[in-house]
Amino acid sequence: MTDQAPASARLAFYALPAIPMAAIALPFYIVLPTFYADHFAMSLATIGAVLLGIRLIDAVTDPLFGWLSDRVRSRFGRRRFFFLISTPLTALAAFMLFWPPQDAGVGYLAFWGVALSIGATWSLLPYTAWGAELATGYQARVKLSAWREGATLVGSLIAITLPFVGGLDTAVGFHGLAWIAVFIAVALPLAGLLAVANVPEPVDFSRRKLSLREGFRHLRANGPFLRLASAFLLNSFANAIPASLFIYFVGQRLGAPAMQGPLLFTYFLCAIAGVPLAVATAKRLGKHRAWCFAMMLACAVFSVAGFLGEGDVLAFTVVCVVTGLLLGFDLTLPPAIQADVIDNDTVSSGEQRSGLYFAAWSFITKLAVALSAGAVFPLLDLAGFIGDQTATQTPEALTTLTALYAFLPILPKLAAIALMWNFSLDEAAHQRLRSSVEGKT
Repeated sequence: MTDQAPASARLAFYALPAIPMAAIALPFYIVLPTFYADHFAMSLATIGAVLLGIRLIDAVTDPLFGWLSDRVRSRFGRRRFFFLISTPLTALAAFMLFWPPQDAGVGYLAFWGVALSIGATWSLLPYTAWGAELATGYQARVKLSAWREGATLVGSLIAITLPFVGGLDTAVGFHGLAWIAVFIAVALPLAGLLAVANVPEPVDFSRRKLSLREGFRHLRANGPFLRLASAFLLNSFANAIPASLFIYFVGQRLGAPAMQGPLLFTYFLCAIAGVPLAVATAKRLGKHRAWCFAMMLACAVFSVAGFLGEGDVLAFTVVCVVTGLLLGFDLTLPPAIQADVIDNDTVSSGEQRSGLYFAAWSFITKLAVALSAGAVFPLLDLAGFIGDQTATQTPEALTTLTALYAFLPILPKLAAIALMWNFSLDEAAHQRLRSSVEGKT
């Protein structure tokens, strides 16, 4: 067994589709709720309920597409083919959702939101499973994850830049979200074709095929996965809360709406720099310990935001820089650990089911975001917070916004650290596990 990663050129082609896929995710959760609230007479509570409903649908579609990703075969293999045929639906749904007609209502948001969620799930699951099986070594998976998540951050920067450059003050004409719509419609199918043409199908080490019920039984018995999944849910929930409230915090608490775009850009630009830092730290400390230290530092630094008020833009910029660097750890390390715990299942079950595992991973990610939206937006409503960014807020509303944004995320992060600190699957344990996987083909 070797820990050598695929060549950098191959990793670059593999990472390419992550750019347009990231340009879907960030606007969907950060920009779109406030855009629809401002221009289509929808309350934040209603939008939060729609997003939560979409996540409930994912409870069915995620395992279905994960299972299909493991089972569908073609001359392109099971990962590449299933990924490629998903891109037209994903691109179309993103185009419709981000460039809505002027009479769009809750029904329109719900229909195209569900379509985009289904398409994005269909695209993401075979794509991430493809990566988990393309690199097989403990550190090689960190390198592959770094390429993919680095590309994800580039897509996030594009997703931040285009809406604010194009403008979000109107829903008429070629506004900022419409720029994103056109970018995704063109870039996603093209990037998918380039990846499929230049990156091979990974080796399938399956020795048998499990029924869906039997597969879930093995998944529930996979202790390292359950521990990692619990920590990932807690940390994703912690990260989703400030992500959902970022626009309001900068615009209303700091009183600097013109800085929303520049601060987001700074945050994600620093996250790109954090990716190689995460790779280096994981090589020195191991993946799970490196992630834990990053979460600990994030708690300490991010709490500073709770003491900021109107005009404290410079101090908040420092918070964005440091937590942006640490975001590189959050994005790079957990998926690399996830690929390792799949090997644990492959040994016990006899089938390499990366698709189903990343379906569970995807659902956890979406559930965390939906729980944050379903929790914080109604709480803001109860505190009297007004969704219109031009409105004057009461002191109670601003206090609630600050507490939710800065302090609430710390508790789930600390719980995630407690779960992962003594994680059992370190580099030595994974080497033994991987030898078992490859020795049973």
